[in-house]
Amino acid sequence: MNSSVLQAIYQRRSIREFTEREIEPEIILEIIRAGIWAPSGLNNQPWRFVIIGDKDIKEQLSRQTHYSHIIMAAQVLIAVYLDKEAMYDSVKDYQSAGACIQNMLLAAEALELGAVWLGQILKNKAEVNTILKLDDRFDLMAVLALGYPRHKEQESTRKDINEFILRD
Repeated sequence: MNSSVLQAIYQRRSIREFTEREIEPEIILEIIRAGIWAPSGLNNQPWRFVIIGDKDIKEQLSRQTHYSHIIMAAQVLIAVYLDKEAMYDSVKDYQSAGACIQNMLLAAEALELGAVWLGQILKNKAEVNTILKLDDRFDLMAVLALGYPRHKEQESTRKDINEFILRD
């Protein structure tokens, strides 16, 4: 099969090392636009985003995770949130956040950027919200670190597909 979507899925890797090249603002908006096209129950679109490029804010955020070097190396961070007031079903809304994040990662791949989904920072959600001046109405789902990849040598494997199929 020759599909650009499948190609992006199979080629995408978590990129943790970035060049100094700046990302154009339109590209960041395109990545967010891809995220908001994810499915959501009742089309409620509960996602919200904070775009972070400021070095001082990145430094404060870097102290909230073991992966501070990734935060500081990224050209741009995108904090992905769920707006609790826009949610209607927690399971569906949390699933839609994952779909939103995956769309954003695939968009980054398609746009020749590197990206990684940082989740360990979620242990310090309240501190992140304080740094970003957000109240607890906004539930942090992930921070995406973005930049042009320093290299694309990451390899990955998957278990055989038959290990996942319970019954056919």
